[in-house]
Amino acid sequence: MSSPRPLRIGLVGAGGIVKQRHLPGLRALPGVSFRAVANSTLASAGAFCREFAPEAEPLARWEDVVDHDEVDIVWIGAHPNLHADATCFALERGKHVFTQARMAASLAEAERMWEKSQSFPELVTGICPAPHGLRGGDHLRQLLDEGAIGRPHQVVLHSFSPAWLDPTQANHWRRRSETSGIQILTLGIYIEVLQRWLGNIVEVEARSGFAGSERRDDAVDIPDFLHVLARFRNGTEAALLFSGVAAHAPGDQLWIHGAEGTLHYDFGDESLRLGTRTSGLQIVEVPPEQQGGWTVERDFIAAVRDPAAPRPRPNFTEGLCYMRVVDAVWRALETGSAERCA
Repeated sequence: MSSPRPLRIGLVGAGGIVKQRHLPGLRALPGVSFRAVANSTLASAGAFCREFAPEAEPLARWEDVVDHDEVDIVWIGAHPNLHADATCFALERGKHVFTQARMAASLAEAERMWEKSQSFPELVTGICPAPHGLRGGDHLRQLLDEGAIGRPHQVVLHSFSPAWLDPTQANHWRRRSETSGIQILTLGIYIEVLQRWLGNIVEVEARSGFAGSERRDDAVDIPDFLHVLARFRNGTEAALLFSGVAAHAPGDQLWIHGAEGTLHYDFGDESLRLGTRTSGLQIVEVPPEQQGGWTVERDFIAAVRDPAAPRPRPNFTEGLCYMRVVDAVWRALETGSAERCA
């Protein structure tokens, strides 16, 4: 059997998610190597290369990684504010692009990425998927399609964390719109998941707040908590609750209530439960053939090597769909009224 075609990766951003998830996944694939790395500083890029990718060249500018003659794939692990510029430049230079989630810092930037990708259909593009619901999501969607709970009418999601509760803790890039853009807490992650299971959201209302007035300053301008009312195209109504300042909070959970019963998904242990009018919530065993898992790096590399292979998901169109909802939430916070998801 012949060896797979060698592929060379350039990293734009080499932080925690790259080290924890992408690097092990890519290292496990034959014929994949790293050629260039840019991080927040040249020193940090050099430290990454020494520890994780000694074959790669540390560079001070991300543009030099993208433009590197020996880079076939640009793997973007930087913050959302850099995704659009790095993606568009990489496509113009003939490179395949994988970008970390969320798709972009704004809807306008996401639209620019999508438009650029349409000009280079031969190049593979993809966004890092939300890991939430990977194990049982396909089976949950099948149960919905089969009418296990009848027509869904109400959805409740809560995603609570105490991560930002301590006002003396070091600031995080996700709390600053300068780096995070319009992304708020886990909103974009769960919009991606819910639209995959229930279809597109068409209208939202939203309210948000800060745990204390002293928290809102030039360095912290992303809300500490967020409440969203959403309407899906199929008429289902949802209450989506997010917090980074919830002490002793339960894990992330979802309830889908329908005319004939309820589906419950626990994102912590990936368990799925079903209850009907006449029975309580019971664990649903997900068939092995439907159990999903983390195959992100393998799927992307396979698509680059074989044009006939499935393209990675979420693709840029799906990313644009959740970015429209995130943008509508931001507009609803500003206007105090319901906003359509354009």
